[in-house]
Parts: sequence; structure tokens; C-alpha cells
Amino acid sequence: MKLTILGCYAATPRTLTNPTSQVLEIKNRLFLIDCGEGTQVQLRKNKLKFSKINHVFISHLHGDHFFGLVGLISTFALLGRTNDLHIYGPKGVKEIINLQLRLSNSWTNYQLFFHELESKQSEIIFEDEKVIVKTIPLKHRVYTNGFLFQEKIGERKLDLNAVQDFEIDTCYYQNIKNGKDITLDDGRVIANSKLTFDPDPALSYAFCSDTKYNEDIIPIIENVSVLYHESTFLDSEESLASKTMHSTAKEAARIALKANAQQLILGHYSTRYDGIELFKEEAETIFKEVELADDGKSFEF
Repeated sequence: MKLTILGCYAATPRTLTNPTSQVLEIKNRLFLIDCGEGTQVQLRKNKLKFSKINHVFISHLHGDHFFGLVGLISTFALLGRTNDLHIYGPKGVKEIINLQLRLSNSWTNYQLFFHELESKQSEIIFEDEKVIVKTIPLKHRVYTNGFLFQEKIGERKLDLNAVQDFEIDTCYYQNIKNGKDITLDDGRVIANSKLTFDPDPALSYAFCSDTKYNEDIIPIIENVSVLYHESTFLDSEESLASKTMHSTAKEAARIALKANAQQLILGHYSTRYDGIELFKEEAETIFKEVELADDGKSFEF
């Protein structure tokens, strides 16, 4: 699992900082999460292939989280894209994008599928044979979701020494990896546990964009491998965080601790601060495994 931060600062783009957007690579799939202004430029800078992005997840309809979307869609068309593009976001995202495309006479030569979200309960919005994606209902000034990306448990690993000792033909290997016991020619039944090792643990990633401190999300993200949680303010601006329905670094750390996350990544910093190191220092007073997101930074898990 690899996470590339394209932008992680609040409000407006600046010369050296970009609003929220990131790409999660999981099980050979590239998912774009939020699409603030300048996302397509950041994709190029980070050498991420446009053609491999088939699913875009928009947390909410504040500009610093989706103003780059129509530009990206238009660029895909100019580059001759033919693959379908699926967009998951709050109800209204389809109307906004289609209006922009219609008034500029810029229809795409590929299909756009909008999956509009309204539920205030966690729900599955994407699933294939390897990955499942659920919403994380958040509390912000407008309807907002985070997203939980989970690997599905993979195949069991073949113990080559064991299958060779039992002289098992290779044509049975896939059944063994699928968890089945094997009956030998002499009638003996060999338990799968004697022929395989456990699969790798499934990884998970929770993206929690703009939200006030909200313990309701803890059961949804419990034991998550990596949690990205907004930390717009430092503790000295806690009252402002509450007023604007954002979180402080310490509040993000409390969520990580209560959810038993393995790692916390902070982001969505207010640009009022001269640097971001204090965010890490404050969070580490509560939760130790803290990393700072920054534009262009990648994390591999």
C-alpha cells in the first residue's frame, strides 16, 4: 500500500502548498481521494499515470477538496481517455460537473459515472475481488464523508516443501491456496493447514478529511493500519477549531489512540502557521506513531 500526498493544506492554494488531494495505491489499484485545485499538476510532478485512475472519491463540496475535478476530467478527455471514470461524492457533484461541462461544450469522449452519497450511516460504496471501500460519516459544516479502504484477505501461501513431500500434483495448487484439503491417491486426507501458511495480514487506510472531533467514527476505523486525520489547528486555536468544525492535532491523536490505529498521518494544516512541526509535537503527547503529510510526500506500508 502506497500513499502519495498531492496536497494537504487548508483553504487556498499557495506558491508552495496545495489543497487536499492524494492517491492511494492498494492491490495495484490507484484511487484518487479529493481533488483540490492543481491536482492534475501534482499528478504530473509525482509521475502518477492519469490512465490508471478510474475511481475518484470526493469527501465534500468545499472548493479546496473538489475545485480541481472538472479540470482533471477535461484533461482526461484531451488526452484521449477511453476508460470509464467513476466519481463518488455528495449529492450535487453530478449537477456541478455536468453544468460546467455543458456550458463550456466540453463533453467527454469517455463515460462518467456518478455515485452520489446521501446516507449519514457508513455504507459500502465500492467493492471488487481485492478491495472494499466504505464511507466514514464526518461532522463538518456541509455533508462530509471520509473513506475507509480495506484489502480483502488474500490467498493462503503454499508451503512448497510440504506439497512436494506429499507428491501433490501442481494442478491442485490453486485449490490448496483457496483453503481446500487434499485427498491423496491412497485415500489420506491432508489438512490444508499442513500445506499452507497464513496469508499476509490485510491492510487498511482511513481518510478523514474536514471534521470536528467525532468519536462516532471510532467503531468504523477501529484497528486501522493507517489513519489520515485532518489537523487544521494547533491546540491554542481549539475554540476556533470547534467553531469552524475542524480538528486540532491533539484531537486527531485522541481519535487514533481510541481507534487503536497503527499509525497516524496529520494533514489539512491551516496556512496561518509558519511551519508544521508543532503539529507532530502536539499529537505525540497523546499518540506516538505520528507522521506529517506534506505535498509530494509518499508513505509505503
